[in-house]
Amino acid sequence: MSAVTNESRYRVTGMDCAACGNKVDTAIRRLAGVEDVAVSVAAGSVRVRHGEGFDDASVIRQVRNLGYGAEPGGVAAPTPGGGEHAGQKHADPGEAGLPWWRTRKARLTVACGAALVAAFVLGHLAPSLERPAFLAALAVGLVPVARRAVTAARFGTPFSIETLMSIAAIGAVVIGAEEEAATVVLLFLVGEMLEGVAAGRARASIQGLAALVPKTALLEKDGQTSEVPADSLAVGAAILVRPGDRIPADGTLTEGTGEVDEAPVTGESVPKRKGVGDPVFAGTVNGGSVLRVTVTAAATDNMIARVVRLVEEAQESKSPTERFIDRFSKVYTPAVLAVGALVAVVPPLVFGGDWGEWIYKGLAILLIGCPCALVISTPAAIAAGLSAGARRGLLMKGGAVLETLGKITAIAFDKTGTLTAGRPVVTDIVAVSRSAAQVLSLAAALERGSSHPLAAAILERAKADKVPTPPSFDANAVAGEGIEGGVGGERVFLGSPQAAARRATLSADEKDAIAALNAAGKTVSVVVVGGAVAGFLALRDEARPDAVEGLARLTASGIRTLMLTGDNRRTAEAVAAGLGIEARAELLPDDKQRIVRELQREGFTVAKVGDGINDAPALAAADIGIAMGGGTDVALETADAAALHGRVRDIPDMIALSLSVMGNIRTNIALALGLKAVFLVTTIAGITGLWPAILADTGATVLVTANAMRLLGWQPR
Repeated sequence: MSAVTNESRYRVTGMDCAACGNKVDTAIRRLAGVEDVAVSVAAGSVRVRHGEGFDDASVIRQVRNLGYGAEPGGVAAPTPGGGEHAGQKHADPGEAGLPWWRTRKARLTVACGAALVAAFVLGHLAPSLERPAFLAALAVGLVPVARRAVTAARFGTPFSIETLMSIAAIGAVVIGAEEEAATVVLLFLVGEMLEGVAAGRARASIQGLAALVPKTALLEKDGQTSEVPADSLAVGAAILVRPGDRIPADGTLTEGTGEVDEAPVTGESVPKRKGVGDPVFAGTVNGGSVLRVTVTAAATDNMIARVVRLVEEAQESKSPTERFIDRFSKVYTPAVLAVGALVAVVPPLVFGGDWGEWIYKGLAILLIGCPCALVISTPAAIAAGLSAGARRGLLMKGGAVLETLGKITAIAFDKTGTLTAGRPVVTDIVAVSRSAAQVLSLAAALERGSSHPLAAAILERAKADKVPTPPSFDANAVAGEGIEGGVGGERVFLGSPQAAARRATLSADEKDAIAALNAAGKTVSVVVVGGAVAGFLALRDEARPDAVEGLARLTASGIRTLMLTGDNRRTAEAVAAGLGIEARAELLPDDKQRIVRELQREGFTVAKVGDGINDAPALAAADIGIAMGGGTDVALETADAAALHGRVRDIPDMIALSLSVMGNIRTNIALALGLKAVFLVTTIAGITGLWPAILADTGATVLVTANAMRLLGWQPR
């Protein structure tokens, strides 16, 4: 019997960059029973997969030994109304919710800065006290950094950024450059503090979604309305939502109609008209009349909670670029130490150089080599990109997905529910012996009370055209033909042209008109009154309003698009002709998968867009599977990405976001390595020294982080 594997989650505070995450990862992996570790710096969470011999408390102890806060329950559902997690204590309750200038890092930076200023003043007033004053100022900042370096070394990370900093600062003291050493440590602390500010901003961006859910709800029970905590609502509960209020839970509208503003959750700028039976989501705003809603998801499983949870988990997944940078930095940091040592020792030993001068240059190279800017360049951009996408309804499960989206060269779309709305609408009303309004009215009268999609389309069109819907009597379905009943004292039949022809005579012109509508992929229903054709209606599942625009943008980008559908060829070709897309029809799920594989063999990087259920084989075979309209568990859980709006134009938007993120990463890497290269040359040439060296690294870290944070404001076209 195979060993049982379990999974535990933890909330970790104080991680501000990828180097922090790597230290935590390495330390936890050394514990007994640990099989795998996934750290999300952006989400402040750690997921540990473990087997026998695992001690939950040892993880918390190990993380705290490194100087970070840790508590169990890392990715629990967000509490409605706030970003903290239900039932959790913050690892550092004294800092929870504090502005950045009141955090421990900020206080240490200010203390170090004040000590350095005091040392300058004291040295000017009493020159004999200058050296001890600068040593004291150095100790204020260096002691905590050196302690972290020793701890990291004990738990598996000997070549940390803190190690480089400590060696450089102590070496500077040895050669009498304590003033510069103290300045270097202050600049390092400033850089760390700014990293913390940026990390907090990225974290708040996605956690801020949870704050959209109101804390209370109006529960209706036994004819009474009472205010209760929103997180106490059970599935099936009936709630009242007043105009202007945020909806406190996911649910189905049971009474009332009105406009609901979904912009806070999906970014959709135009409020959606909602009627009885329509879904509504927690955090959206009721803009019109009083609504009654039946709750369909608990607080821990509403749309916002699931999106936050999935984005946090996605941030644990590293992109290929990020994995490469991680591997590179593990070799890079020891190499920097070796180069620094060679620069300090070789010129004096071999060429008779001055020991003090070359040791000073070697120490400066250690500071230039700090990999902070390099290791944060990729994860910061990816975390910001994932958060920006999620806030706009574009959900991508990890950096690898985000990176691959930009390489897509072919996209296969499902038809029903993806390129089309997934429900038929009345497209044509042809009057014969009655007016168009009368034909629609008679059809709607027979369909009242039916839940069939075609019936719903006819009733919706009657409501939109404001035609009367009189009552029908003795209405009953005729198997395989249609529906028949009495309306206004007349016998009325609504059904297929073949069934109608058995009850009335269709003229040649009428048959031609029906054939033309069928050729356009439309379903025709004929209304017969008293043995004569009154008229007929044509229905079709129409393309989404934005489908033409979305497909045109993809084609303009050089991406091949095609439609794969199980529908009949005539309907598929009619829809495809209107969209300007290649169509493959009458396909089984296995056929769709086969076509995806064929495209891949032709050299295409393929995305498959579908509903996540009947397209499962093709979604799995594609390089990227995208679920359209992610309101269902299947769509959110199975695909690599989800377009929560259910809009075709979201697909080119996803690709545009991917390209923006990858462009940002390339800029970040160029900034990080470029500044290091410049200061490496100037240091060896004797132009720059210790504090410009650390300023280069701190400056590069700040620039890279600020550049990545720009992605939080990304907007689709």
